[in-house]
Amino acid sequence: MQFLKTADAGFESAFARIVRDRRESDTQVGRDVASMINEVRERGDAALAEYTARFDSHRLAEDDDWCIPLAACREAYDVLDPDLRDALETAASRIRAYHEGQLPENRDYTDDIGMRLGARWNAVEAAGLYVPGGRASYPSSLLMNAIPAKVAGVERLVVTTPTPGGETNALVLAAAHIAGVDEIWRVGGAQAVAALAYGTDRIGKVDVIAGPGNAWVAEAKRQLYGVVGIDMVAGPSEILVIADGNNNPEWIAADLLSQAEHDPTSQSILITDSDALARQVEDAVDLALMKLPTGKTAKASWDAHGLIVVVGSLDEAPALSDRLAAEHVELMVDEPQGLFDRMRHAGSVFLGRHTPEAVGDYIAGPNHVLPTGRRARFASGLSVLDFMKRTSFIDASEAALAAIGPAAVRLAEAEGLPAHALSISTRLK
Repeated sequence: MQFLKTADAGFESAFARIVRDRRESDTQVGRDVASMINEVRERGDAALAEYTARFDSHRLAEDDDWCIPLAACREAYDVLDPDLRDALETAASRIRAYHEGQLPENRDYTDDIGMRLGARWNAVEAAGLYVPGGRASYPSSLLMNAIPAKVAGVERLVVTTPTPGGETNALVLAAAHIAGVDEIWRVGGAQAVAALAYGTDRIGKVDVIAGPGNAWVAEAKRQLYGVVGIDMVAGPSEILVIADGNNNPEWIAADLLSQAEHDPTSQSILITDSDALARQVEDAVDLALMKLPTGKTAKASWDAHGLIVVVGSLDEAPALSDRLAAEHVELMVDEPQGLFDRMRHAGSVFLGRHTPEAVGDYIAGPNHVLPTGRRARFASGLSVLDFMKRTSFIDASEAALAAIGPAAVRLAEAEGLPAHALSISTRLK
């Protein structure tokens, strides 16, 4: 863990190195993924079966081995502990309500020369969702990815998920039932992303792929962008906590570790104007790591990528935050709106001492699929728009074309495109 003060002479160079730090896949991952994609494209289901046997110790033989029946999802939902089922339903309801508010409106109007113009929104026909298995088997991620797709109007929603040793995750299946998933396939990794992009004899191709995954999954999505749409290339999790001295250090420590426990490459950063709080949080993190069941992973993350920055005033924090453009930013102060108004780049912002980032991971409503690796400078969190596309339309009357056609002809001629000019001028009297 690094400890910096903005007043120190070497702060700028040290902080710049942290901003530039890349905690993502290396070139070898890129080469491996390219090979796997090519294998699936060329050999389809045979390649999927081989990779599944190698990486998941599960043999895909008969048709029943490939696809998880939707009846199994309903059964997992029915036998779920009532309190847990209610929690999933509450989360789904809030996520659905928030994303319904994102639905765009069609536009259709006639301008002052009599030309009808507008745009119409439609959902993609099919979307694929990658749902991790193993360490990162999260029903919350399925809800966050599947519900916006269904709200958008996607007709065919396909899930791929690894099932190590053939074992399924009951919570993930129950979440799939709640979200209304249409197909679930027992394949994971970069090979699953390739199958969704190109299609195989068994798995039909999709138009958009969303969902979190490891470095190989993220790299497969990056390489296949253009063959299909993707939500984003997500890297390791990040949290930035901006806190004044009037905070409970145990709360702040828990918030920092909530992301550190995801993966050893996750990053947790505290910016504070209080030397005392900084030291108290450092001690509180050490104590919490001794008790957390996920302490080994969280400690590896904190030791390698953790950072505490002490500033002279929290007025310095928005500029530092924008340079980091973090996935999650907590504003743990009495009046967070003032800081929030001065920030431009963040995946999602959590305002006030009683708004921990983790509430956004599960049940608040906004999506928890957010840009990482400073991509919040130009990208947004997952929304219904990731599963929709806009088609513009033009309806020109004879009078409307006569009004603007000559200008279009002049522009086409200036660009050296006579056929363009002719297609307009031949209609003009």
